[in-house]
Amino acid sequence: MNLTVTQAATALGSKVVSENLINRVSIDSRDVDGNTLFFAIKGERFDGHDFIEDVAKKGVGAIVSHKNIEVNVPLIKVSDTKQALLDLASFYRHSIENLIVIGLTGSVGKTTTKEMTACVMAQKYKTLKTEGNFNNEIGMPRTVFRLDNSYECAVLEMGMDGFGQISDLTNSAHPDCAIITNIGVSHIENLGSRDGILKAKLEILEGMKKGSTLFVNGDNDKLATVENADYNIIKFGIDNKDCEFLAEEIKENDFSTDFTAVWNGNRQKVTIPTVGIHNVYDALVAFAVGIEYNIAPDLIAKGLRDYTPSGMRQRIKDANGITVIEDCYNASPDSQKAGLNTLCKIAKGRKIAVLGDMLELGDYTETAHRTVGEYAAECQTDALFTLGESSKYISDSAKKCGLNSVFSFTDKAELTENLKNYLQKGDTVLFKASRGMKLEEVFEELYRYWEV
Repeated sequence: MNLTVTQAATALGSKVVSENLINRVSIDSRDVDGNTLFFAIKGERFDGHDFIEDVAKKGVGAIVSHKNIEVNVPLIKVSDTKQALLDLASFYRHSIENLIVIGLTGSVGKTTTKEMTACVMAQKYKTLKTEGNFNNEIGMPRTVFRLDNSYECAVLEMGMDGFGQISDLTNSAHPDCAIITNIGVSHIENLGSRDGILKAKLEILEGMKKGSTLFVNGDNDKLATVENADYNIIKFGIDNKDCEFLAEEIKENDFSTDFTAVWNGNRQKVTIPTVGIHNVYDALVAFAVGIEYNIAPDLIAKGLRDYTPSGMRQRIKDANGITVIEDCYNASPDSQKAGLNTLCKIAKGRKIAVLGDMLELGDYTETAHRTVGEYAAECQTDALFTLGESSKYISDSAKKCGLNSVFSFTDKAELTENLKNYLQKGDTVLFKASRGMKLEEVFEELYRYWEV
């Protein structure tokens, strides 16, 4: 970014005269320099206002505060620094000419869809994407500030756990088009029902111009009902033949998936370097976005072929002769079932699932975990290991449905030791749980034990 303090202050409705140049934004008092605009954010554990004097002594370009504090650097006074961060991101986003902004949200699949969409858009446009978990009211603006005039596209992931949060994000980013991947049960504890989740996700329209395109999963029972005459609603799917974009001729291989994208009488063969029908949906909507922005179908296919899983999302590796599926970034009933599908699809030997608690499900917790246990048995998993109090419901239901080799743990070290003794060459093992369970600590210890 490249703004003067006066420009930033004006954008935030304040009057500060200073030609100090701002080329970066920070909310961390330890990470500032003379060209930094420091936002004093009040968080759960720390209040940035407590560090303003320290930041001023370091000689920052300016400080944004909702408290009047005497300092020797320009201070931009606002009523709410979190809102100011969003407001400045909105101003900065519009300062970049001809920028395409793609916003996306959904219960599961957001990050994979973001990565695939960025791969597609990068075939024609210089593209910036959300990194890591920078998808909230703090992270998304900081992604926007990474833009400069050389960028032509930004793919911005928008997360939430309650009403009003997607509204805040979309009214900052003002997407030119948007994607809703699906409506599941993530965050149902705060939103009450899947209808509540749908309502919260549809807030993404609030920051979009009338006539803009919204892509929704037409196979999802809730999203299939979405209609809005003010926007161009385009559905993608596999089973719902009324969708504008369809995936046909799906073939899952050992470590890749082939399908044919079908739209408006056209067809394009696509290969993605990952397995699981859930990934076909993510790739299909990325393909649809590419068509929306006039990218040649063969180039879109190339972009999808170049996709690589990020973070701990379904990374498949060989370790000590055992195939390990690392998928510990997050979990919901739908994604747990998708993980089990992948396990059963690629396994040549024993199919072993290591599943941990799914968090933030509220009153739906027991039901959600039991459905996963039933599905593990239905998939004919050879062995099931669970970790956590809620995952006891997974184990219990799996046993009741006829799965014999079921082991339940609440202690991570005990689980790890049992896996060391149980796993053998030729096995395929899935690790899947909500991020807060830190299930990756188990397979990381196994890698050390196997010396890989």
